[in-house]
Amino acid sequence: MGKLPRSEIAAKVRALRKSRGWTQAELSARLGLSQARLSEIENGGGSFTAEQFLEILKLFNVGVDHFVRDARDPEAELQNALVRLGARHLQERDDVLTSKDLAEVGNALHAALVSGEPRLIAALTPVIVLQIDKLNADAVRSRLAPVGLQRRLDWLLDNTLHAVEDELRHKPPRTWARRCRRAQVVLEAALDFAKEHRLPSAGGPPDILDGHIRTKATLKDVIASSSEISRRWGIATTLQPRDFVEALRAARGRD
Repeated sequence: MGKLPRSEIAAKVRALRKSRGWTQAELSARLGLSQARLSEIENGGGSFTAEQFLEILKLFNVGVDHFVRDARDPEAELQNALVRLGARHLQERDDVLTSKDLAEVGNALHAALVSGEPRLIAALTPVIVLQIDKLNADAVRSRLAPVGLQRRLDWLLDNTLHAVEDELRHKPPRTWARRCRRAQVVLEAALDFAKEHRLPSAGGPPDILDGHIRTKATLKDVIASSSEISRRWGIATTLQPRDFVEALRAARGRD
C-alpha cells in the first residue's frame, strides 16, 4: 500500500473534520496548533507532526490504513528500491511505500528482470556495480530458471560489464573507478563461468523481453537491430549497450 501525498492526507482530515461538524478552530485546539496553521495544512501548505497525526487517528477513531492507497504500484515500489540500491538517476516517489523484500539486491534484480520493463532493467547496471559484493548471481539465476528467464541475468551482467569497461576508459573519479574495477573482476568471473557451463542462446527461441513486442513482424525487426550481446544470449529487446552505459554514467553523476 502506498502512502498518500500530504495534499491528499490533508483532504482526508478536512473530510473527517466536516463529518463531525467541527470547525477548524475546534480541531486545531484539540491538536494543539493554531487555526491558521491548520488552515494552511488543509490547503496543502504543510504536514502534521507524528504526534498530531496519532491524535487525529484517536479523535476520529480511524486506522493508519485510512491514509494509504489500497492499490499497490509494483513498478513504483521497484523503482524506489532501485534508487536506494544505487540507481540514483531515477526519481524516488515519496507517496509509495517499498516492500522490505526489495531492499535485498537479489530480490530487486529478480523483480526487475521478470517485469521486463526496459527502463528499470537498464537501471540495474549501477545497482550491480554498487552492490557487487552482495550479489549472489547463481541464486538469482536459479530463481529465474523455472520460468525460463535465466538468460536475462547473464545478458544483464554482460551489458553491465560493457558499461563498466566504458566507464573505466573515460577515467572516472578515483572512488568510482575503484568500484568499477571491483565490479569488472567479479563480472568477468561470473560470465566466464556462465559461458563455460552453459550454451548462451542454446539455439532455442529468443527470450522476448520487451512487452511492446506483440507481432512476428515487430519481433523480426527487434532481432534484426539487436546488439551483439543480445544476440549472444538470445534476448529480443530494443535495449542497446549504450542504455546501460548511460544509466551507469548518470548514477555516477550523483555520486
